[in-house]
Amino acid sequence: MRLGRFELEGRRGWAVLEGERLFPLWGTPFEGLARTGEIFLLDNVTLLAPCEPTKIVALALNYRDHAAEFGRAVPEEPLIFLKPPSAVIGPGEPIVLPRMSRRVDYEAELAVVMGKTARRVPEEAAWDYILGYTCMNDVTARDLQKKDGLFARAKGFDSFAPLGPWIETEPADPHNLTVETWVNGERRQHGSTRDLIFDIPALVAFISRIMTLCPGDVIATGTPAGVGPLRPGDTVEVRVEGIGALRNPVIAEKD
Repeated sequence: MRLGRFELEGRRGWAVLEGERLFPLWGTPFEGLARTGEIFLLDNVTLLAPCEPTKIVALALNYRDHAAEFGRAVPEEPLIFLKPPSAVIGPGEPIVLPRMSRRVDYEAELAVVMGKTARRVPEEAAWDYILGYTCMNDVTARDLQKKDGLFARAKGFDSFAPLGPWIETEPADPHNLTVETWVNGERRQHGSTRDLIFDIPALVAFISRIMTLCPGDVIATGTPAGVGPLRPGDTVEVRVEGIGALRNPVIAEKD
């Protein structure tokens, strides 16, 4: 099942997506999947970011090849950082390159969307707390990451967390999905979630022992090797097999 958020003539809401049609829901999927009885065409609505997280918990160095490209050792336990909700944008919205950075990179990732409040969840129960999966671009000001030695500024700019285009509740196998970045129609990044160092149940268990995960919160599972820079005028596309493609234009910050 595909779930998404839409806007139509000032109205915002959740819907089930089936092909080119949307079936609006009463409330949110965290409360149930009762349909209003309406039917909208996908071409007539604007898709929004598919969830409104209270936080995005992201993973650093969760692919061996990505650790290697930065000359870093494979971590002994998950390395996590936070991206603010204010960084979230949806499909089609522009990624804004800030004036204070000279290099901003794309990072394609599989994102996990939580469906229930999760605190101290054991690994074997982790799947029961997940609503589904979406695409994420963990946009990063690489020069500021190196300068600061920290992630908050480099990862936290407005527009640095594109999500979408929808939530897929049951991809074939979340641990065997191709993850790619395409820039202007050219493939720049290619990996597979089978190469995750820490798998999804391990991440849910680890993070939920540290902080409570709320419905709609996102776990960004990390990026494979091949990250690279974005420039004004680019169109960047994150593709995750079995989920879809998240496209965003890239623009420079205005004066």
